Amino acid sequence: MHKIALEEERKEILKKYRSLLSVCRPNTSKEDRKLIRQAFDFAMQAHKDHRRKSGEPYIYHPIAVAKSVVEEIGLGVTSVVCSLLHDVVEDTDYTLSDIEEYFGEEVARIIDGLTKISDIFDQTTSVQAENFRKMLLTLSDDVRVILIKLADRLHNMRTLDSLPPKKQLKVANETLYLFAPLAHRLGFHAIKSELEDLAMKYTEPEAYNTIAQKLADTQEERTRFINTFTAPIRKSLQKENLEFTVLARTKSISSIWNKMKKKEVPFEEVYDIFAIRIILDSPESREKADCWKAYSIVTDIYRPNPDRLRDWISTPKANGYESLHTTVMSRQGKWVEVQIRTRRMDEVAEKGYAAHWKYKESKAGESGIDKWLKRIRDILKTSETDALDFIDDFKLNLFSDEIIVFTPKGELRTLPVGSTALDFAYSIHTQVGNNCLGAKVNHKLVPLSHTLKSGDQVEIITSAKQVPKPDWLKYVTTARAKGKIKTALKEARKKQAEEGKEILERKMRQLKIENTQENIQKLLDYFNLPSPLDLHYEVSIGKIGQKDLKNYLSEKERSGFFSYLKNPFARSKEPSAGKEPGVDPIRQQLKDKPDTLLIGDSLENLKYSLSPCCSPIPGDDVFGFVTINDGIKIHRNNCPNAVQLMSKYAYRIVKAKWMTNKSIAFLSGIRIKGIDDVGLLKNLTNIISSEYNINIRNIHFDTHDGTFQGTVMLYINDTQHLNNLIKKLKKIKGIQKVTRIGKMESESEA
Repeated sequence: MHKIALEEERKEILKKYRSLLSVCRPNTSKEDRKLIRQAFDFAMQAHKDHRRKSGEPYIYHPIAVAKSVVEEIGLGVTSVVCSLLHDVVEDTDYTLSDIEEYFGEEVARIIDGLTKISDIFDQTTSVQAENFRKMLLTLSDDVRVILIKLADRLHNMRTLDSLPPKKQLKVANETLYLFAPLAHRLGFHAIKSELEDLAMKYTEPEAYNTIAQKLADTQEERTRFINTFTAPIRKSLQKENLEFTVLARTKSISSIWNKMKKKEVPFEEVYDIFAIRIILDSPESREKADCWKAYSIVTDIYRPNPDRLRDWISTPKANGYESLHTTVMSRQGKWVEVQIRTRRMDEVAEKGYAAHWKYKESKAGESGIDKWLKRIRDILKTSETDALDFIDDFKLNLFSDEIIVFTPKGELRTLPVGSTALDFAYSIHTQVGNNCLGAKVNHKLVPLSHTLKSGDQVEIITSAKQVPKPDWLKYVTTARAKGKIKTALKEARKKQAEEGKEILERKMRQLKIENTQENIQKLLDYFNLPSPLDLHYEVSIGKIGQKDLKNYLSEKERSGFFSYLKNPFARSKEPSAGKEPGVDPIRQQLKDKPDTLLIGDSLENLKYSLSPCCSPIPGDDVFGFVTINDGIKIHRNNCPNAVQLMSKYAYRIVKAKWMTNKSIAFLSGIRIKGIDDVGLLKNLTNIISSEYNINIRNIHFDTHDGTFQGTVMLYINDTQHLNNLIKKLKKIKGIQKVTRIGKMESESEA
């Protein structure tokens, strides 16, 4: 039986390999196919005894990654070879030298990059920013490293079912935190959407399954509507002799869910569940004209919403995206988004920068990917050493949406959303930023902290006497500006400390304190300062004077052995690297107990509390997070902060579940909207207090033009208790919507 199973596996492996070859074939020569076969045989031999968590042969994974690299990203033979070999050095006894000997220096270099970054995203540790920085340095050398890593993560997410729930959550949150934004930034819209959907399947399974079911239920109705809507457009486009394809793309489940939460509407009220895409087969010289011609045809048939026109053809997005978007009113009274683009633009939108390589570079002579990599190098150079700050800066500046602003001479500048006039000054030149006195936006004087909008024209006013101030760090959002300000402040502090050093030496001579390294260390301990530079700086600004030094001397004499170490006012020392006060003792306590924290267990003497950011109640899926000062905080799995906590601090996450044999009341809240009516509040409170026997902590309502909205904070036993109440309240005449605070409830609760 075992022999038959192995034979079946061999057949399946060959079938997958032939499938890979078939997607490569149109662009491969005989030599290329020979090289791919060599890599496949090498990987087969290396992984022959390995299996995935699902029990499948390990070779399934590299073949799937190689296929994604060709089919979904659009890379060539070298990347296919590297994908097949990407885990060989990390997981087997083969070395980089072996790879270089068999496949050459270029393949070895890419495999080296992939091996270096693999431990950043393993299953046990949190994201390590120093390694992440190394990954970006590798990326800026050869972008294929990150593209193969992206395909690797995509296949891991598609096969995440085989991992235990705790690891599923960690990998899903890490994907949301770094990989999905990275895919978006590199222009891979389809991969970004799939990664977000797959992550949501594990982070918010209830909402995911509800929306997936509703999409399936409404598929037939959508198809009928789309056919009716597109028929007159097709007819008119044919009349104008335009070559085209019309597609209908359904919005991803995660996008629908985000829209439901942002707008606080149910599934039925999300009007852009799908978009119509018109793809034109136009030569590059006629692309712009044909797109606007198609736009004119669509808006002649259907009335457009003037506020919803987006022209990314004249000004493409930073990730290379080009398209015309408009929203029009259908004859059935529904708004429909229509996207108009050419075949080239569509391929760039789906396959990102990889597709750019097929086409000539931008007219400016520098492609979008080059500009992006330049910005990565810039951040790597200017970033401070704080690891978590670095990741936040990276995410903020490279994963965010962007605005386009202009210099006084009309030169275009791209900045992250939320950038200020001071950010703009530093984007021009470090010296312009350091000497920035103020700014004029659209010819009006504004403060340095003024937030810029797309289309603003900005003029910077400078003065040679101006220098950066600590407050400036609050005025900027870009990593470049923050890094330059911190560098300038450090330099100024060093200069000031030089003066303080001379003053301190003079004062020590007067008080007959010998200027030795040992005595300087004792002064640092006494004043609780981290370095001599800080001591010299505080002396120079007058914070430490003659009187303080005399106090130090008298205390030293009084104790005989430096009782200043017992100084009750001294701040506690920072923990040594890798240690976190408050975390280690709790982790030690947890080692002596079951690996799951039981919430509500009276025998459990670990200090824990419910986090106010998501207010979990029994029935919610939860996890514990070990804090530095407040014991363990309990969060819901779909808490807004869960993505960051699980990505940055995976080692501080503990499993948690509720004890069900207790009847404890937990504070929760509901938000209610509807039409104002006499007696409505009385009906509400009767149901809550009398029928459901629930204690109300507080109630707040506002009315406006015949409508009302308000919140009620309640003491609830569990999620079932709360859901039953929500269902009942929705039946009251005049009430239109009832949702739990902090969560957009799925419609199954309606």
